[in-house]
Amino acid sequence: LVYCALFGFGGSFISLLLSKKIAKMGTRAQVIEQPRNSTERWLMDTVARQAQAAGIGMPEVAIFPAAEPNAFATGASRNKALVAVSTGLLENMTPDEVEAVLGHEIGHVANGDMITLTLIQGVVNTFVMFFARVIGWFVDRVLLKNERGLGIGYMITTIVAELVLGILASAIVMWFSRRREFRADAAGAQLA
Repeated sequence: LVYCALFGFGGSFISLLLSKKIAKMGTRAQVIEQPRNSTERWLMDTVARQAQAAGIGMPEVAIFPAAEPNAFATGASRNKALVAVSTGLLENMTPDEVEAVLGHEIGHVANGDMITLTLIQGVVNTFVMFFARVIGWFVDRVLLKNERGLGIGYMITTIVAELVLGILASAIVMWFSRRREFRADAAGAQLA
């Protein structure tokens, strides 16, 4: 169980710590250091106002190239976050709509959703790994009657059990994620 917890939580926390860097690289997001036009100025001012109202530090603000209206927030803490919007969002939505989307993303940061889901994912990872190994041991020792260490039955069963349990456990993570989305929607409505 300790081994599984180290790997289960370790992977989740490494992902969280690298989330901003990976998100920027994966979306080719450009962080706004100094606004170059009125849209970037408005975006920075809106995020600053909402972050202050939510009681969090000013997140980095970025724009990424994508035709689809989209936005995301990530980061390892409430005061060191990133809020990014797509060019499609800025081009296809009204300022009021963009402000509501920004409020939703600031809501995620203020609610600590990245940390919460990291912890939930760590717990889920731990138990998926642990129970897969218990099932693998049971199949290898009890059903296959292997008495010389852990055999091929353990290895194959553990892999299959991790896949099946991982799929089942993802429903738990999705349930928590949906609840966090509703909370971010409420925060977005309040902030906008």
